[in-house]
Amino acid sequence: MKKITLLFLVLASVQGYTQDVIFSQNFLVPETLNTSFTGAIRSTKVGAVYRSQWRNTAFKTNSNFAFFDTWFEGFKTGIGVSFLNQTESASNYTFNQVNFNYAMAFQISDTWYFRPSISAGFGMKNYGFQNLLLEDQINLNNSTINTATIDPLLLSEQRNFFDFSSSILFNNEDSWIGLTVKHLNKPNISLTENGNVPLDVFWSVHTKYYLPFLENYRTWFTNKSKLYLLSNFMMQGKFNRLDVGTQYVFDDTFSFGVTVATSPIKNNANTSFINSISTFAGVRWQGFRFGYSYDFNTTELLNTGGIHEFSVSYDFDINIRALDRYKCVPFF
Repeated sequence: MKKITLLFLVLASVQGYTQDVIFSQNFLVPETLNTSFTGAIRSTKVGAVYRSQWRNTAFKTNSNFAFFDTWFEGFKTGIGVSFLNQTESASNYTFNQVNFNYAMAFQISDTWYFRPSISAGFGMKNYGFQNLLLEDQINLNNSTINTATIDPLLLSEQRNFFDFSSSILFNNEDSWIGLTVKHLNKPNISLTENGNVPLDVFWSVHTKYYLPFLENYRTWFTNKSKLYLLSNFMMQGKFNRLDVGTQYVFDDTFSFGVTVATSPIKNNANTSFINSISTFAGVRWQGFRFGYSYDFNTTELLNTGGIHEFSVSYDFDINIRALDRYKCVPFF
């Protein structure tokens, strides 16, 4: 009976898993947000993000993102590969996707660059239905379990699909603005044999804008300090979200920030305007960058354990002067 109940929980959660994973540190590790960041610092870079949410519930979810990208100066081109994994404890749900990314850079003015990119991926979704016990498998007369079932639902154990996305990015020495459109081909993610559930297109418009307030105070501290305005509007199907916040960077070594997740387009009267508050911090040491973030939930979901994220990346060429970094996308 427990496994039969679990089946209904799994089916109820299918719609929830049609939404993309959103990492809280997308401004510290922008490769999770926009593939135009592939090779954007004009060197070779590798990194990973680990996300743990709802730790105090039965539906604990873990997400992992890893990437590698490099830059070819002669072709003004960046190529890279990324891997995304997500698991959910109660239903044995797993999702894996590998993407191959290609980006280019064009100088469109004295200070601005245009960076288009494309991404092609292969995804696999699995709910582990082989562990479920359906009603017609139970023989109450002799207390045995049949190995076969004629259940008309005919759930598949795994769904494989190809996925295509595209992004663009505009940047100068201090700021950037980008657009990402994922799942352009609307891949079928149905777990039934003849089902057709197209994955909704994911839209994201994101900005990191340099605020020159501190330039009016010429001191040792302000000369090493930078303040940014952050925003990221996302939409996928009925889901929408707007993150707004600020980031402070000191001497390109320490970074602190906070963003607020809101629902600007309410689908029903009970939708909260503010859903969560995310705080994050980062530190750079030689070629390494380390990050940590924690999300506070502000909705009715209490005592979930919050959301923790850890990130690490490494830049294989940290000689900023040799790389002429003013041509690179600014991010900590």
